[in-house]
Amino acid sequence: MVDIADKTALLGDLIQNSALIKPEIMLIIWASFCLLVPKDTRRWVSIFALTGLAISGFSLYWTYGYQGSAFGGMLQLDAFGAFFKILFLTNAAVCIFMSRKYMDIEEEQSGEYYCLILFATVGMMFMAAAVDLITIFISLELMAICEFILVGYLRGNRRSNEAAMKFFLLGAFSTGLLLYGMSLLYGLSGSTSLEVIAKAMEAGAAKNPLMLVAMITLIAGLGFKIAAVPFHMWCPDAYEGAPTSITAFISVGPKAAAFAVLFRIFLSGLGPVATDPTYLRLLSVLAVLTMTWANLAALTQTNIKRLLAYSTISHAGYLLLGLIAGKDNGGVTAVAIYLFLYAFMNLGAFTIIVMVRRKGLVGDTIDDLKGLVTKNPGAAIMMTVFVASLAGLPPTAGFLAKYAIFSALIEAYFKTHYTYLVILAVIGVINSVVAFYYYWLIVRAMFLIEPTDDVKLTFSPGVVTALTVTFAVTLGILLYPEPLLNFARAASNSFLR
Repeated sequence: MVDIADKTALLGDLIQNSALIKPEIMLIIWASFCLLVPKDTRRWVSIFALTGLAISGFSLYWTYGYQGSAFGGMLQLDAFGAFFKILFLTNAAVCIFMSRKYMDIEEEQSGEYYCLILFATVGMMFMAAAVDLITIFISLELMAICEFILVGYLRGNRRSNEAAMKFFLLGAFSTGLLLYGMSLLYGLSGSTSLEVIAKAMEAGAAKNPLMLVAMITLIAGLGFKIAAVPFHMWCPDAYEGAPTSITAFISVGPKAAAFAVLFRIFLSGLGPVATDPTYLRLLSVLAVLTMTWANLAALTQTNIKRLLAYSTISHAGYLLLGLIAGKDNGGVTAVAIYLFLYAFMNLGAFTIIVMVRRKGLVGDTIDDLKGLVTKNPGAAIMMTVFVASLAGLPPTAGFLAKYAIFSALIEAYFKTHYTYLVILAVIGVINSVVAFYYYWLIVRAMFLIEPTDDVKLTFSPGVVTALTVTFAVTLGILLYPEPLLNFARAASNSFLR
């Protein structure tokens, strides 16, 4: 009878815990169904995938108010995780909208494509909620494996194959570094739980010399996921070789998921290490190298996907400044705001690139945008708004994002009086000014150079929907930012210490 009672209790706990991850479960079910869509109806599988995302979103809404842990403390349900999950679902939905026509042109329409996008999104959602090293690692690998396959999805394209191979090999190396850092944390604390690790750090484990090695390897492993310099080598090639819709997908979701993990590990799991000057200076060097190198490299690019790859790398540098500022100084809030706004302006820019793609023209160079204002003035104006926001020009949404990051740094300075925080803010502003030039090259091509052909852009209901959503949010947040600010603050306040 005791065994039956134990089993009944275990089953009850499993059912209760499963209800808390209903959004992820629903997405897994719909992703699996995508593989079963008959071949002659696969043109409609994108609608099937969007339905799965919508159902997952509704499930997330019903579990939003819950605050607590699940599965023995391996997952944390809070507003911080919910913020990122909404971002991941939106990112996947916009990319699927732009994928339907694009994959028709590439003649690669299939259920496996959308299945991989959904499974990658599941991995990201678990990453945002994970508070255990094992859960973090498994979730990250689920996301990464789907990424590798999606980057090389154009099997007949040599650039796509090469990009996927480089991405996979460097990804495997970074995974080894990350796992080594996690193993050191386990050795120092005797647990994989971030809560237990934090207590071990406060008890004195943070003073162990191995802690510096663990910190360096963790930063290196996660630095690859956010494409921070010098772990960025895969990024330009992967962006150029991948289908443009997938380039858009991996430029937002995986970066946001990696930053969610960074905050969970460094601000929750490492306790006092998060305010240690050695750790902060190490991150500062990484942030400065990332911003500066990426912006300088972007100045010479002629391929717009590679240019936006270096743009993504530079934005990772700005986001690292929020991590350096810390939770108590508004760093988590600033990063949440930045990631949300960056997602929509970046996805919008890639949607315009998708519209340029057509039979016989890849459409991924700056020259392909020549004279866009004469072909489609609306598209040219929207692209201008997107790149102006990416540059952080006032009064765009991108300016609001960078203002939040720099304000968090200044607030941290007034509390700690560390001079390097002000220096970081100044370097960030200078890099933003440098970035104006390469974004201007895109605007110049669209407005000041005559078109070389009169071929119209590629339109479809999905592409128009993606463009409408991204443009509306980019402008809407600028006009009415309060909902985003309140949601970001709620995410920060619920963050597990």
